[in-house]
Amino acid sequence: MRIIVAGTPEVALPPLEAVHASPHEIIAVLTRPDTVAGRGRKVSRSPVAQWGDEHGVPVLQPAKPGDPEFLDQLTELAPDCVAVIAYGALVPQRALDVPRHGWVNLHFSVLPAWRGAAPVQRALMAGDQVTGASVFQLEKGLDTGPVYGVMTQTVHPGDTAGDLLGRLAEGGAGLLVAVLDGLETGEIEAHPQPEEGVSLAPKISVEEARVDWAQPAVAVDRRVRGCTPAPGAWTTFRGARLGLGPVSVLVADDDAEPLAPGELRVLKKAVHAGTATGPVVLGEVRPAGKKAMAAVDWARGARPAADERLGLPGLEDAHEDAAVPAASGGVA
Repeated sequence: MRIIVAGTPEVALPPLEAVHASPHEIIAVLTRPDTVAGRGRKVSRSPVAQWGDEHGVPVLQPAKPGDPEFLDQLTELAPDCVAVIAYGALVPQRALDVPRHGWVNLHFSVLPAWRGAAPVQRALMAGDQVTGASVFQLEKGLDTGPVYGVMTQTVHPGDTAGDLLGRLAEGGAGLLVAVLDGLETGEIEAHPQPEEGVSLAPKISVEEARVDWAQPAVAVDRRVRGCTPAPGAWTTFRGARLGLGPVSVLVADDDAEPLAPGELRVLKKAVHAGTATGPVVLGEVRPAGKKAMAAVDWARGARPAADERLGLPGLEDAHEDAAVPAASGGVA
């Protein structure tokens, strides 16, 4: 079949490569417009746009997939199907109606669980032990279309969102190609999603990535892993933001002094932070304006006093809270 692949971030590349290696023909890639960032105002192209450039495949970058110019391009290209992997924009019905097999979306959850922009992050934060990927028919609703196929993936205890998303992208690549094959032969059929088990996965806001040390250690661990690498978990120390890498829950030790939420215990080879239950061991931390470093190296320089706590508000912290954007909904 003649396929357009719609995607933007790096996670879209394994499925894109799988479609490219299949008998199907990629006639174009659809991705988000280039961005301009940094002091040098450098133009940054998405990983999918770069892939198209490297492979000589036309790159489509409409501001919105409902733009008349893009709809004309889509009609002229006449794809049999558009395969979507983390494209990043809502697709209007006028565009959905163009391909004869519509648009199919590789979504990183077992639908109807975790509909929205952050299914992997939400699954980790909720403590799910199993997740997966689904390929479904894209429609106007938010990840509500009928499902062609699913795969499951076990969540490992130390998984970050980046780890798990990488495995799902690799495993989901084969699922996507199998669905495209079935559409071509007519041997596959989509089934409506169950009405029970629906959960939503809106984008993780910066404020939501802030660690609450008054939560149990397990909840702190899940939040940090779910926000790694993006948007990045954080707390405050002396009123300034302190980024947090994955932590580990400390095994109960009857001989150790208990720690209050946010209280620090600096040892020779580890830094413990108190929670509502037992302490966690800090991994890497990233002070404002500096590179990530081991928590023990940070503590050696910061020299926390006995009465200092992580997460206590300060003037700079209060200013940051006021500027944090609200969470947004999901996208295709």
